[in-house]
Amino acid sequence: MASTWTITLLTFIDPWHDPDVSHEYTTLSGKRYHYLLGEPKQGPPKHTVILVHGFQDLSFGWRYQLKPLMELGLRVVAIDCMGYGRTDAPLVSPESPEAISFYTFKRTADDIKELALQLGVSKVILGGHDWGGMIVTRTYLYHPDLVSHIFTLGTPYLPPEKQWLDFDQYVAKYPTFRYQGQFAGKALEERLSSKEALQQFWIATYGGRGPNGEVAFSTERALFENWPLLQRSDQLTEEELVFYVEEYARNGIGAALNWYRTRRANWEDERSIEPDVKIQVPYLFVQASQDRFLPPSMSVGMEAYVPNLRRRESESSHFCQILDPDGVNGHLTDWFAEVVLARGD
Repeated sequence: MASTWTITLLTFIDPWHDPDVSHEYTTLSGKRYHYLLGEPKQGPPKHTVILVHGFQDLSFGWRYQLKPLMELGLRVVAIDCMGYGRTDAPLVSPESPEAISFYTFKRTADDIKELALQLGVSKVILGGHDWGGMIVTRTYLYHPDLVSHIFTLGTPYLPPEKQWLDFDQYVAKYPTFRYQGQFAGKALEERLSSKEALQQFWIATYGGRGPNGEVAFSTERALFENWPLLQRSDQLTEEELVFYVEEYARNGIGAALNWYRTRRANWEDERSIEPDVKIQVPYLFVQASQDRFLPPSMSVGMEAYVPNLRRRESESSHFCQILDPDGVNGHLTDWFAEVVLARGD
């Protein structure tokens, strides 16, 4: 079925202020959350879409998707997850180790449900990238009646683990996740304790290369020795670079890295979920074909857990929604037209 919807594929929001998108705040789990809100210009919203980012990103990571989705008649909400940007960042310390629960999938799923209630809706469409892809599928597992549709960019559905895996077992199952051991430790946090270091990190994150093609990351670790050699690529404008640095400097990167420190807490929470449960709602999965961290092989067998799955591909690497907005938005537009809005909802 050919899509009858048309959108401006490369319309994106300004990082500091955009007349079509508002900065909103609310309290969830006793903490202040920040989110971007976009309302359709014509008529009441047909659906509410909540977008969830991952690490090295923010609500601003959806800058190429917000307005195109609004043009489809959708209310669009892009949250800053706990510890990121303008959302609170509870301190996890030896004196308050229980604060790690604020960074778990279960807590975030509960917060998303409460946000939906505050917005006055009983059903939402969830979209996620990176950790956000895990969050949106876990939100369905914890609150299936809340979610009408799901889309994930790059992140395949990974079912709950039946048994606890120590780190070596975890890496044996997911070899491209070895870097998470470094991210869960203190080395990266200590390295990125200044704005100058954060700027270097974002140059590294978005395609920075050295004079001999040196790269910033492998699937095993951050390659600190290469970072001083890197030059900013055109994947990130100077204005966007400044914005990311300022937003991450607000809480310090250690808060965002707490998402790599919740593996045990998430597993404990997920013991209440049947590991073989299926995601029954319509699900769009856009594979980033050049993603080293979430490679195509990781999504093999998704159909066993997601019977109503549509697969599409973006010829890009990890941050496909930014690197290939035209292709990603095209897939989203077709899916919304043919699956979500086909009945004229």
